[in-house]
Amino acid sequence: MIDKTAASIGEALQDIGDGACVMIGGFGTAGIPNELIDGLIEQGARDLTVVNNNAGNAEQGLAALLKTGRVRKIICSFPRQADSHIFDALYRSGKIELELVPQGNLAERIRAAGAGIGAFFTPTGYGTDLAKGKETREIDGRPYVLEYPIYGDVALIKAERGDRWGNLTYRKAARNFGPVMATAAKRTVATVHEIVPLGALDPEHIVTPGIFVSKIVKISRTATQAGGFKQVA
Repeated sequence: MIDKTAASIGEALQDIGDGACVMIGGFGTAGIPNELIDGLIEQGARDLTVVNNNAGNAEQGLAALLKTGRVRKIICSFPRQADSHIFDALYRSGKIELELVPQGNLAERIRAAGAGIGAFFTPTGYGTDLAKGKETREIDGRPYVLEYPIYGDVALIKAERGDRWGNLTYRKAARNFGPVMATAAKRTVATVHEIVPLGALDPEHIVTPGIFVSKIVKISRTATQAGGFKQVA
């Protein structure tokens, strides 16, 4: 019997090793899997490469992970915002590497990894520092830059509902990067607020099929508590 539900976040994250590339869903604070990030902090993996839309807010979630000093490199589109002081301090002191990727390119590079596309040409970034050292080509009179896929060892995403096969649905803007990251990683761990019986999810509403999901963990809707997370059985 296929059953991808995990009894705890610790169990779901136990196979993440040092040096892993970890894709983390979320757009700012929308749809970010804070409980899984807290679990990764407790799990202890280090020398990580993190792929996310930004570089953390205040001292929660992704910022808290960066603060541990266990992230070697971050690949993102918006590393700086009003409350990104943890990333700022790490970057200015040379303690973290940054690969800055325009948001559209970030999404497409992740999608390309999941779709089996070896590389693609895009006009975004041409003529800027982001294109330095990259192959360029003129196509139909327009210049393009060659970009390569971003693959993950594991994707950590937040969904709304799931079943024991790992099929997932999302809530509104919380969907953002989760679906493409699930296809681009070797393993995907998702939190859900509800685990439903097989057949309860309308096939037309399933966004991420279970074939792309390794583990799901049910969590409370209660906001993340300071210094930890609340989990329900």
